[in-house]
Amino acid sequence: MVSWALYDWANSAYATVVMAGFFPVFFKEYWSAFGDPVTSTFWLGAANSASSLVMLVSAPILGAIADAGARKKDFLAAFVLLGTVSTAFLVLVPQGAWPMAALLFILATMGFMEGNTFYDSLLIDVSGARSLDSVSALGFAVGYLGGGLLLSVCVAMTWRPDLFGLNDLPQAVKTGFLLVSIWWFVFSIPLFLFVRESGKRQTIGSAVRQGLARLVSTLKEIRSYRTVVIFLAAYWLYIDGVDTVVRMAVDYGLALGFRASDLLLALLVTQFVGFPASLAFGLIGGRIGARWGIFLGLFVYGGITLWGYRMASAWEFYAIAVVIGLVQGGVQLLSRSFYARIIPPDRAAEFFGFYNMLGKFAAVIGPLLVGWVSSVSGSNRIGILSLLFLFISGALLLVLIRADGPLKASRPP
Repeated sequence: MVSWALYDWANSAYATVVMAGFFPVFFKEYWSAFGDPVTSTFWLGAANSASSLVMLVSAPILGAIADAGARKKDFLAAFVLLGTVSTAFLVLVPQGAWPMAALLFILATMGFMEGNTFYDSLLIDVSGARSLDSVSALGFAVGYLGGGLLLSVCVAMTWRPDLFGLNDLPQAVKTGFLLVSIWWFVFSIPLFLFVRESGKRQTIGSAVRQGLARLVSTLKEIRSYRTVVIFLAAYWLYIDGVDTVVRMAVDYGLALGFRASDLLLALLVTQFVGFPASLAFGLIGGRIGARWGIFLGLFVYGGITLWGYRMASAWEFYAIAVVIGLVQGGVQLLSRSFYARIIPPDRAAEFFGFYNMLGKFAAVIGPLLVGWVSSVSGSNRIGILSLLFLFISGALLLVLIRADGPLKASRPP
């Protein structure tokens, strides 16, 4: 279980330092050829969406193949390599070369997102008799801690590059990208050494044939998985808002005129608040149920969106960062553990392929929605307000699910 959770410690460095932290700032101020913040917001959203589109098509297919051949760890290893190598190559991108930076960001984000399909599906293998909520919470908690620790080092390097033997700010940021690549790779190793994957291992050819056949069978029986379908529709909408807040928060703050140093420090606050808050949400899920815990988080996110629309000073960005840290991991970890309860355990990677596919397909819409509304209205504030639609509609669909735990309607007869 600890070795499995360490992968969250490993890849959270990419989500925090690169995806949510330094890449939006560096893309806008170093790599981007545009001076207009609204235009660069659009291209940042487009880069995020492109990586999600690839996942939309491939995740269920690869998940079904991994289940059939007991090759979840193999696929995870391939995407770890894609993500870590692409992140490392960001160091070589010169100033103004925004197309190259965007391409590498797309590839690295693909490695991050596609890998999560197989990592999430191993939750069922490592939980055993333990609570799914508590094991899922451990992963997110150590992820926040690990991502926060590396982010703190990277922030320190950008504040005082000379103390680390670096020449200037760009070199400090690029060194941070290299550290993320190494961190992600090294701390992934325990999972591959110590986590045992269930199922009978088969050749790639046999796994592909059986996996595709099982996927076709699942799609034909999809009406029998009513609970799963309703949950995925709800998740598709509300996690869009959560992911978009993570990806676009720094860019939004820059567009409002806040200093990059304030925004990155606020992101660091989110990480360290998220560590104990994620553990607490694991307990909340055990007490009131995962579904009600998700409702609580979505209610808070609605308030955050309204606050962000009216935000006018840097201290408010810090306050919002604290509140986000209290609920972000909770919504994510309870969604994962709730979903693990209602899917067939022998098809975990296939069904988590759908889970991550829809979650990241939402990330196709979210950043583009914020970017498009911002561009049309000429206001980044109105763009961020559009996220309310996603939180409210997702919560309304979640109301249709009446109970936690394994449901007969979630599996075909």
